[in-house]
Amino acid sequence: MTRPSTRVPAAMQDQFDAIAQATDAFCNQRLNDEYRQLSRLALAALSRKRPSPLLKGKDSAWAAGLVHALGMVNFLFDPSQTPHCKSADIQAHFGVGASTCSSRSKEVREALGMNQMAPEWTLPSRLEHNPLVWMLQVNGLLVDARYMPLEVQEMAVAQGLIPFIPGRKEARA
Repeated sequence: MTRPSTRVPAAMQDQFDAIAQATDAFCNQRLNDEYRQLSRLALAALSRKRPSPLLKGKDSAWAAGLVHALGMVNFLFDPSQTPHCKSADIQAHFGVGASTCSSRSKEVREALGMNQMAPEWTLPSRLEHNPLVWMLQVNGLLVDARYMPLEVQEMAVAQGLIPFIPGRKEARA
């Protein structure tokens, strides 16, 4: 499992910086550093799209949509989760309406292939509990790597198929 890159094309750097400043502020105020880092990875990925969807619309709308999209993947709107917040809180912070936030969120999810529990967009602290992270195909069958022998798990980590040995926190760099 590989994480997206933080590279940003020079032509998109100003746009990236403006939106990242907005998402950083929200993450620092309401969420956490994991959301901030993941927001920057998603923003960089959107910046590399050709043409980048970030070129149309307001930066505040993209910032709201980006946070909302990552929130959907990581159950941000579930009050039993920490951190959590309401969609309305995101909209209010960025000064956008519900339909704008939802439509930008959908564009982000579609552009980056995000869906609930998408391993590459899961917060690092939630990876161990995301069953999709551990599913591997072996001889045409789906298996849960958490129940494979240690040697197989070590090979899967070495090949980048899983982020770390289940039960151990040494994440693969």
